Amino acid sequence: MKAILEFDLNDHDDREAHLRATLSLDMAIAIWDMQQEFRGRLKHGDLSEEEYKVTEDLRNKFYQILNHRGIDLDKIMS
Repeated sequence: MKAILEFDLNDHDDREAHLRATLSLDMAIAIWDMQQEFRGRLKHGDLSEEEYKVTEDLRNKFYQILNHRGIDLDKIMS
């Protein structure tokens, strides 16, 4: 099975869509890196109780946003 994406690079909207498509792997890796950063800070960081709570709340919001957008990192980064 093949999938072919075609863009008219003379069209502004298509150029933007092309850029989003070509940068999607970099965006996925950046999201993965953020996930790992949260994990590392919560597991190994020398955080105060307040810092831990704030970091945990931010991580939970991060996952909520990903879930709302239908992004499952396990599916795209395996």
